[in-house]
Amino acid sequence: MSVHRIKILLRRFLQGTRNREIEPDEIFLDSHNLPEFDRNQFEGRIEKPIGRRMQVLVVGVTVLIFLLYAGRIGYLQVYKGEVFAYLSENNRLQHSILFAERGVLYDRNGTELAWNESESSETSASQDEVFSLRRYTNLRGLAHVIGYVGYPLKDSSGIYYQEEFTAKDGAELFFNDRIKGENGLEIEEVDALQKIQSKNTIRPPEDGENVTLSVDAELSNALYTLLGERVRESGFVGGAGVLMDVTNGEIIALASFPEFNPQVLTDGVPRSEIQSYVYDERKPFLNRIVSGLYTPGSIVKPFVAIGALTEGVITPEKEILSTGSIRLPHPYIEGVYSTFVDWKAHGYVDVRKALAHSSNVYFYEVGGGFESQQGIGIEGINIYARMFGFGEETHSPFAEGIGEVPNPAWKAEHFDGDEWRIGDTYNTAIGQYGFQVTPIQIVRAIGAIANGGVLLSPVLEKGGEAIREKLPVDDSALQVVREGMRLGVQEGSAQALNTGYVRVAAKTGTAQLGVSKKFVNSWVTGFFPYDNPRYAFAIIMEKGPEANLVGGSAVMRGYIEWLYTYAPEYLNPVN
Repeated sequence: MSVHRIKILLRRFLQGTRNREIEPDEIFLDSHNLPEFDRNQFEGRIEKPIGRRMQVLVVGVTVLIFLLYAGRIGYLQVYKGEVFAYLSENNRLQHSILFAERGVLYDRNGTELAWNESESSETSASQDEVFSLRRYTNLRGLAHVIGYVGYPLKDSSGIYYQEEFTAKDGAELFFNDRIKGENGLEIEEVDALQKIQSKNTIRPPEDGENVTLSVDAELSNALYTLLGERVRESGFVGGAGVLMDVTNGEIIALASFPEFNPQVLTDGVPRSEIQSYVYDERKPFLNRIVSGLYTPGSIVKPFVAIGALTEGVITPEKEILSTGSIRLPHPYIEGVYSTFVDWKAHGYVDVRKALAHSSNVYFYEVGGGFESQQGIGIEGINIYARMFGFGEETHSPFAEGIGEVPNPAWKAEHFDGDEWRIGDTYNTAIGQYGFQVTPIQIVRAIGAIANGGVLLSPVLEKGGEAIREKLPVDDSALQVVREGMRLGVQEGSAQALNTGYVRVAAKTGTAQLGVSKKFVNSWVTGFFPYDNPRYAFAIIMEKGPEANLVGGSAVMRGYIEWLYTYAPEYLNPVN
């Protein structure tokens, strides 16, 4: 730009805008500057004023934005002002859970089995919320009865997303609705620094109800100890035992060996012990009494005998010869026979002696028939077995196994349509083949024999109400069977229980396992006192060596001796 033009511009700046005359230098460019203009940057172009339409558009947009903001402010402050004021007020309030106390579980004598101990659990940097830790008895044999729980859970910020104890098993689960209680709620007012200014309980907690169980903790502990000793000494995989009151269905003792530790599962530590439970092939989580399914063997013979007596295929005095086996001709191959053996030759036995000495031949014949001796058949065996609760739910509070009573339909389903044969009936009559029962089914069925034909549902709460079913059998048939079971203790297969402490009636059973039959389940079941029955029992020792002769009867003998020493009131109860 020339010096002359600069002077003109400086003069105009100093003079202001009063001089309206346009100088020629303001119109024409110096020719020597023309090539230096950057046309892309609009250099060298004459400025044009903003158009009116653009001005109107800018003003309109500005007004619209203002109206939108004004409307939103009016909506928040006027229309929704009360709502947001309430939310703002609550923003400075914190809600805290007031945990309810779970009810205490007692045994029938008032011994605490599960109770609470207060413990603080930090939920934020500024406060502690308290819930009680669950504590369990150190007595053994009660894990499956009591069960365990899981504690309330919170996230990393200390907010509880699971606000209640989670009942997992046993009485903790069965009675959870009664013992869990109802949590309360507390509101705390905090300032901007999160310091508590005031507290107010808006809903107090309601503690759970205490429950007294039917079990005697000391009896369960003693039974568990005896089961463990027999497992270790005789090579069984596990064992279980149950004692039930035949007058009201109350479970007095229940033990399954091995078992878990409820305290460990509730606390979740040590992890190594929990893992040992998971990988233990002996299945400590299995409640063998209610969920273990076992081949019963000869302990089903009393029920076959009741069916045979009731249906009239035998009389109490009818004798059947046992020479050690019976043979049946092959239906299609001449000269070929199927042989069904007894464990020894018993000679002539009536129903009482057949029960006492556990004659297989006798029950082959009254179950399936042989030559001139009529049997009740597989249909009759099914009727009476199911009448006494086999293959059915017991209505216990536990999650239970159902079991199976073999029949032609069952065989067709499991053996690709194979037909039912007389040999299948024979094996079913002595508790073999596909017969499966649980110990809880056995003890309530024996209880029905003892109490005159009333089938009771198991009861886990002291004073609880059992489901009672009067069975359509004559007490005369039941009495004959009771006499046979008593004779078994006096001179038969259950002589181990013949003590001077109490008169016991019992039936033993040895169920062979697998094709090779190298392992057996050892059973004993019965009731006492014989003259005025009060308690039924069932003991199962699971999968021991076939050559071992010491099993369930030895456990029950030791148990009777323990009762005589430490709890004689159970051997001679006062009704």
